[in-house]
Amino acid sequence: MYDVVFVDRAQSDIRRLDGATAQRILGKLRWLADNFEATKLRALTGPEQGMFRMRVGDYRVVYAYDRKKRRIEVHRVRHRREVYRD
Repeated sequence: MYDVVFVDRAQSDIRRLDGATAQRILGKLRWLADNFEATKLRALTGPEQGMFRMRVGDYRVVYAYDRKKRRIEVHRVRHRREVYRD
């Protein structure tokens, strides 16, 4: 099992969501932490190279991971039309 850690920006993103959506995303992250080794990762390209994404309905979770530390670091949780804007 992997640990899930949120950077400050991702914590802020989660707090802005309605309760049901936030719970759905947190549940999917718990599932990812439990099943990480068996999951096919979806890598990002361009400026986000080295990061990965996970779809939860209309929302995207952008994360990185460290196999040695067994940790998933969540960087962004946003609606799909906003997640890659900066």
